[in-house]
Amino acid sequence: MKISYNWLKQFLKTDWSAEKTGELLTDLGLEIEGIESYQSVKGGLEGIVVGEVLTCEQHPNADRLKLTTVAVGTDEPLQIVCGAPNVAAGQKVPVATIGTTLYTETGEAWKIKKGKIRGEESHGMICAEDELGLGKSHDGIIVLDPKIKVGTPAADIFDVENDHVFEIGLTPNRADAMSHYGTARDLKAGLLQKDINTELITPSVSSFHVDSRTLKIDIDVEDYELAPRYCGLTITGLKVEDSPNWLQNRLKAIGLTPKNNIVDITNYVLHELGQPLHAFDAAKIIGKKVIVKTLPEGTKFTTLDDVERELSAEDLMICDAEKPMCIAGVFGGVHSGVSEGTTSIFLESAYFNPVSIRKTAKRHGLNTDASFRFERGIDPNITDYALKRAALMIVDIAGGEISSDALDFYPKKIEDFQVRLSFDNAKKLIGEEIPRETIKSILSSLEIKVNNVTEAGLGLTVPAYRNDVQREADVIEEILRVYGYNNIKTTEKLNASISNTSKFEDYKLQNVIGNQLTAQGFFEILSNSLTTPKYVELSAQLKEEHNVEMLNPLSNDLGVMRQSLLFSGLEAVSYNINRKRDNLKLYEFGKTYHNYKDGREEYKHLSIFLTGNKSDLRWNSPIQKSDFFYLKGIVNSTLERLGISKFKVSPIKNDVFSEGISLSLEKTKLVEFGIISKKILKHFGISQEVLFADFNWDNVISMTKHNSIMFKAIPKYPEVRRDFALLLDEHITFEEIDKIAMQTEKQLLKDVDLFDVYQGKNLPKGKKSYAVSFVIQDENKTLTDKQIDKIMNKLQANFEKQLGAELR
Repeated sequence: MKISYNWLKQFLKTDWSAEKTGELLTDLGLEIEGIESYQSVKGGLEGIVVGEVLTCEQHPNADRLKLTTVAVGTDEPLQIVCGAPNVAAGQKVPVATIGTTLYTETGEAWKIKKGKIRGEESHGMICAEDELGLGKSHDGIIVLDPKIKVGTPAADIFDVENDHVFEIGLTPNRADAMSHYGTARDLKAGLLQKDINTELITPSVSSFHVDSRTLKIDIDVEDYELAPRYCGLTITGLKVEDSPNWLQNRLKAIGLTPKNNIVDITNYVLHELGQPLHAFDAAKIIGKKVIVKTLPEGTKFTTLDDVERELSAEDLMICDAEKPMCIAGVFGGVHSGVSEGTTSIFLESAYFNPVSIRKTAKRHGLNTDASFRFERGIDPNITDYALKRAALMIVDIAGGEISSDALDFYPKKIEDFQVRLSFDNAKKLIGEEIPRETIKSILSSLEIKVNNVTEAGLGLTVPAYRNDVQREADVIEEILRVYGYNNIKTTEKLNASISNTSKFEDYKLQNVIGNQLTAQGFFEILSNSLTTPKYVELSAQLKEEHNVEMLNPLSNDLGVMRQSLLFSGLEAVSYNINRKRDNLKLYEFGKTYHNYKDGREEYKHLSIFLTGNKSDLRWNSPIQKSDFFYLKGIVNSTLERLGISKFKVSPIKNDVFSEGISLSLEKTKLVEFGIISKKILKHFGISQEVLFADFNWDNVISMTKHNSIMFKAIPKYPEVRRDFALLLDEHITFEEIDKIAMQTEKQLLKDVDLFDVYQGKNLPKGKKSYAVSFVIQDENKTLTDKQIDKIMNKLQANFEKQLGAELR
């Protein structure tokens, strides 16, 4: 938000420098992000002086040029070649001397230099309006009042305005400071703490009166929930033209482009008082009636930017008897605005429901100065005052007369907030006791009324425009920011306590696994918990009725809380792949949110995404793609790091995974992982295979707490490996082999592993070959061949008996 210092000083008389004022505003919570210099004429006419044309003769070598001598207050007059048709001897003119910098209409700088034009020297330039930035005319040079003294700086004549503009990083809660008046109000409170008591000057509307009642336009507000207050009046006989220079300079300083006097005045009052206004061409209001209402879903409406939009049934509209004219509080319509031919207007000033305006603005992708203020909550009590202020300015600048009463529809007054402040609570939160008289002084300077005073605290009435101050803590924050955070002393004694926390705390285990995954080449991502409600259509596992919907969504695509980390993760995968980052290892700790019949629930998850190659291309290693078994190893190592090594494996059959398995412990599901189905990947524009693991982190932590980790010494005696090549039916799984082996030899068999699978030529139909290794070890002595053979024979016998296996 831009604030003009000259404009600010119309409300508050101060001789402080802009830099010093900026520091105080920052201390008050209105952070100054930068201070820019502004000049109504770029360059400030520096180097431009008043000259007198002493002689003016025809250029000897050019028909359209004149050779002049011009006195500029120096010892010798200057010879200047001039091409203006109206230059003549005896004129007082603005002269750009050697070294002066002038600017083109686009802001490009160029410097006046000594030169020769058609063989004659020229030591400056006699200037036209557009060359100085004083206008657009280039018909001839500017001829000044002959009484002006030669050598007078042009800046003294043309009243160049120099200003400083504050760029304020306004936080969303400070709706009260969205204007020059609101900023001045804060500044006054801050100056008071510096023992500088200045009066806050407000524009007077005491001269407001109705000149006639010749143009009455009725107002009908159909929904007072969406438009709690609506005011309007008419003005006739006005003339639409350019605004006076002072008004244009005010708007230009804060980055606005002047349009015409009517639009400029509404913009001026908006930035002056924080109250958006809108002027309608009264001749275009059919039926002489303004209706504030919503329209049917899908109604077409063309806004000022010539874009046809489809309205929502929730959009509040300003209509006449037949058609919509304006999206209330957001954007005007192309067919009802003020134009050069406008001679009468209907001037609107209103307070609209902030939530409704925000939804409408986001729905249509619009962000205007009006919606910026309405959606944060303006002052409902200055609606009528701002209307009269603008009406008086219009009559003064554009002429005409006020031709109707100021109608004010305000059926239910928006009440101020009643808050009780405890002195003890203020001391606890601030960390220091502020004198009670100082507290009362600060509150009064912020227009917070003190109703009653007791030994324990204060009874307060907070004005309705301070919608961010409704609790005791908010009031204490107001006291502290005006008193000054820097004025609160730091205690010399530091108190701290040591808490006894469990090693199974969520954040500790999260750090352990996060570090492990990072060491394995993964990158952590953080995605938005808000997502589109359309994602429930991608999987039958998600239900629309389980969506936790936002009451005030930022946009249609961020309307619900996510039910799964899958889709937000795939957004990140797609984003990276589209930028040529095809090899990805990502993980995320996050929550999912669900709306069940019994209430809302949230669960914490760890998600892992793999796609592309395991590692970057290297000269000394072949390319290996990330596959299901690589992901399985990551999942297993994650669980093993937490001490969970034994779990039940079950296949998954759903529309999320084309292939997948689930790991459980004691009937508690820990993780599901596998290959994401192509249907889901297609929705995100992903053509390569993506692997996904979804840990139920709450369950993992629960199982980790019940798991006891045993430590033992590494055995001294060697282990022995033996292999079997088993011919099996193709439906038999390795899990069955592992289970039989472990039941056959529970003490000495340490590990079973599958290292080769073969199906095809030279094998009977329906058969496959598994190459299985067995690791045998006695921790107390060295095994003999007899013991090893006995174990292997038992294994072979059981495989043959239970699986119908054959040794190849």
